[in-house]
Amino acid sequence: MAKPNSTLAGITRQASRPKRWDAPLDPAMSDATVDMLMSVEPFASMDESAFPAGTPLRGILRADTAVREYGAGGIVLRKNDYGTSAFLVLEGEVDVILRPDVDPQLLGRSPSIKKSFFGCLAQLWNNHPEPEGWRKKSPRAGDNNKGFINQASGSIYLQDYPQIVADSMTATLKKGQLFGEISALSRMPRTATVVASTAQARLLEFSWEGLRDIMRYDAALKKQIDKTYRENSLKAFLRHHPLFSHLEESGYVRLCEEAQLQSFGEYNWSGSYLRMAKEGDQAISTNEPVIVREGEYSNGIYMLSAGFCRVSQKYGNGERTLNYIGAGSVFGYEEISNHWKNSQQDPNSLYTLRSLGYAYLVFIPTASVEKYANRGLSEADFPSSPVPKSISNPAHIPAGEDSGAPSANLMEFMAEHRFFNGTKSMVIDMDRCTRCDDCVRACASTHDGNPRFLRHGPMIDNLMIANACMHCVDPVCMIGCPTGAIHRSSFGGEVVINPATCIGCGTCAANCPYDSIRMVELRSGTGEFLVDEEYQPILKATKCDLCVEQTSGPACLNACPHDALSRTDLTHVTSLTKWLKRK
Repeated sequence: MAKPNSTLAGITRQASRPKRWDAPLDPAMSDATVDMLMSVEPFASMDESAFPAGTPLRGILRADTAVREYGAGGIVLRKNDYGTSAFLVLEGEVDVILRPDVDPQLLGRSPSIKKSFFGCLAQLWNNHPEPEGWRKKSPRAGDNNKGFINQASGSIYLQDYPQIVADSMTATLKKGQLFGEISALSRMPRTATVVASTAQARLLEFSWEGLRDIMRYDAALKKQIDKTYRENSLKAFLRHHPLFSHLEESGYVRLCEEAQLQSFGEYNWSGSYLRMAKEGDQAISTNEPVIVREGEYSNGIYMLSAGFCRVSQKYGNGERTLNYIGAGSVFGYEEISNHWKNSQQDPNSLYTLRSLGYAYLVFIPTASVEKYANRGLSEADFPSSPVPKSISNPAHIPAGEDSGAPSANLMEFMAEHRFFNGTKSMVIDMDRCTRCDDCVRACASTHDGNPRFLRHGPMIDNLMIANACMHCVDPVCMIGCPTGAIHRSSFGGEVVINPATCIGCGTCAANCPYDSIRMVELRSGTGEFLVDEEYQPILKATKCDLCVEQTSGPACLNACPHDALSRTDLTHVTSLTKWLKRK
């Protein structure tokens, strides 16, 4: 490689490009520990030759696992935390606390650390002299509850643990059992608190990307995880839905045996969506897998466990979108309920259900619904209705009364662009926006001189959805990150990036369906661009972090002088329509 000319040499400095396993989960992991792990199940039965040379099984164990030790009462996982790790019991036992929930104060809950007023003020002159300066001293992003763990003992402990769980329903996990894998792989909150119950419990922690790679090349582990989900997570999912919350334990066991687990669409749906988006909206809608078609015989209900689905109905020569539904929603119950009331009425589906991206569903056959469901409930008692009555039956709305329902065009726009995924989307009312760019400047002053979004994005009428991170329910940007640098924060669930483990591969930016992640060139403290041995710039990913360290919240929102900007939860489009109708 020829040396650069003198001009380029004067503004650049060579540095080592980060690699896949530069920041291991446990820097102290040794060859002896890896050998020990290879001697226990499930690793002892795995075929090492099935793993590619670039991602060997031993390499995964060395870089993406860590041995953790807990004493009795040590908290391993906390319910509702966002986790990126799974655990395997090596020695001892742990208890999964099913119900009731443990007092949050006993679990060490505390608000996330925010900058004080003076700390926020100080950043005006304490920012790095050059934008996107190099910072290596940032902690490894593991399961993210590590910040609340006592460093001397390695864990938080529940005092008088036996007394705390004396009246609780618990499940004991022993040597060789895996837990936490479902929430780690599905990017969903933890469903239960897990506490060490023996004097010494040794656990192997997997980063989610390590578990993902092992499952990719070992069919037996994938099969075991599917079985575990049916026995544990599925039961908890059904128990918390009003339809089945009245059942005894034996009823849940039988219901889980009769339930069918189905998935539609691609787990990494972003790539196919981005390809289809170039072809137009028609290509997107025609590539959505049909789960139930309008008019077909309804032989059960679908309970959405993860992902999103579109509910539509025939309209003229085509279809119109009535709603999009997420986790916890039930589809098909209305038809079965109507059949109960009038046995002469065929339970044919009233609507079409399609997968939007990726959807993981639990199908309950009609016979099982009749045996186990609480027939005294209506759809109004469910967490969310598949089709709001004001949308499906507009004739029922009194003349002159505003239903509050979104327009058909808005529903189509949200569904076609997959905006229903965002919990904190940046929505701009362009009729009120004066293009002053105060929002952009406020963001830049909070983030080392560089804004984390563009005041640009798809529009419908006067409404713009800006290219700013939406902190999605299903953050597909996390899929494929080789180091787990992009992850959720523990309490608020914001999607953030750890610069210490970001290797600048660009996977997250390529996966983001909303063009909200940018790859920026790093500089030294004196302003030189950092380049590798090939004199290619060293990059890192940046995105909106929702100003998690700011006491006052998102700087962009606070800076808008015209109330033209909102960070809106688009998982329920009614919140958007209410904001648009504000005075």
